[in-house]
Amino acid sequence: MGKVALVTGGTRGIGAAISTALRDAGHTVVANYGGNDAAAEAFRADTGIAVSRFDVGDFEGCGAAIAAIEAAHGPVEVLVNNAGITRDAFLHKMSAQQWAEVIRTDLDSVFNTTRHVIEGMRTRGWGRIVNISSINGQKGQIGQSNYSAAKAGMIGFTRALAQEGAAKGITVNAIAPGYIATEMVAAMKPEALDKVKAGIPVGRLGEADEIARAVLFLVEDPGFINGATLTINGAQYIAA
Repeated sequence: MGKVALVTGGTRGIGAAISTALRDAGHTVVANYGGNDAAAEAFRADTGIAVSRFDVGDFEGCGAAIAAIEAAHGPVEVLVNNAGITRDAFLHKMSAQQWAEVIRTDLDSVFNTTRHVIEGMRTRGWGRIVNISSINGQKGQIGQSNYSAAKAGMIGFTRALAQEGAAKGITVNAIAPGYIATEMVAAMKPEALDKVKAGIPVGRLGEADEIARAVLFLVEDPGFINGATLTINGAQYIAA
């Protein structure tokens, strides 16, 4: 039987692919977005997936939005924390605002959303949480001390919460994508993108659907994969 799934940052890029894959598998999906109403409406019209605008960095706002989602669709049993932004700069030039914005959206959001669904999951004895981290949370990246810190923090959060929820039928796993063909990657300077591609042994960027299929695998796993991080990067970085 399908579950109610909330995907943050779920109307564009990797998030859109995840939302669509979950819908196709029979789940009732709500795709969160932060501010691009036109893109969200186009996504809703194209896919039939419900959309919900709220700021994932706002704890109270997340609570109100999730309460509304659950009133309309039923309890959220699948949560995919995918929302993320970048504000790249070398640390000696990075502003406090650049640091705070990334930590707020990429890491604080994981607490903000999960905190509002975890009690219900524990009560019902079932839940699936998938956190979308990054290759740069595993190995670090020049100019991304804020982003790398946030994405590494997601992995630590995943490992801790997996242990807390395991006896209650809840799995918490992370996926660390490498460079995926999304708008964010496409915005890189051509010479930088060429350098990235040259460093990927399979010789290409990843596709959003490849991440979505991994999310679906973790959602449908019977429960013994827990606290894991799936590294999906074309052998660019092999985590121990």
